[in-house]
Amino acid sequence: MRNLGIVALCAALGGCVSNGETIAFRASNPQQQAMMRDGQPALVSRQKSSLVLVRPAARQLQANGRPVFVVGINNVGKQPTEFRVAQVEAIQHVGGSDFGMQIVTFEMLQQEEKNRQVAAAILTGVAVAANSYSASNAGRGTYTTPSGRTGTFYSPTAAAIAQNNAAFQNEAMVAATIETGQRNMAMLEQTVIKDNTLMPGEWYGGQLHLAPPTDQAGGKKSYTIVITVGPDRHVVDVNQGPAGT
Repeated sequence: MRNLGIVALCAALGGCVSNGETIAFRASNPQQQAMMRDGQPALVSRQKSSLVLVRPAARQLQANGRPVFVVGINNVGKQPTEFRVAQVEAIQHVGGSDFGMQIVTFEMLQQEEKNRQVAAAILTGVAVAANSYSASNAGRGTYTTPSGRTGTFYSPTAAAIAQNNAAFQNEAMVAATIETGQRNMAMLEQTVIKDNTLMPGEWYGGQLHLAPPTDQAGGKKSYTIVITVGPDRHVVDVNQGPAGT
């Protein structure tokens, strides 16, 4: 069973981004309260059978990057209730028009990571091949005698040392690539919010990733996140803009 401590861990894993943008929440009804928690903005929304806490995953968001929020959900009802990522909505408000913002799901993030791992494996393969080629030519050289005569030589000892070093370096590069991929996959599994049935009194939470909002010439952006938990709809109004504004 996940608890609110995991939600706090997810916030820590979000990291910090310098020269970015900050988030502010607006309470849109009497059942909501905007607040500060540990120097970060947060919003609590209460409905009949659920309570939702939302805060940014980092103290600053990357400009033109994906907004990432940590969402904590508490089932305060007496019956199990359902949370489905497909029912989460995000709408950006530009002037008098509204535009949908894509919810970036765990499956989408997982596929992106798999694609990144394929690209990393290709680059590692190129580096390994170059390293092996360089080692295969080690031990060979040229010489010039005082009389001006030139020639070539081959040192089996130098070649063996170079090839052993190359094999060690190649193994380390491949191992590092695999380890990084496994670590990234594990972090996605642990931190990204997914579909979940909440039992009475249970907390559940994780990171919610959104597609970047349309840039407003470096100005503030306004959007709404609608988080549905069972029969409850939690409407979260967000302002995002340059840090210090």
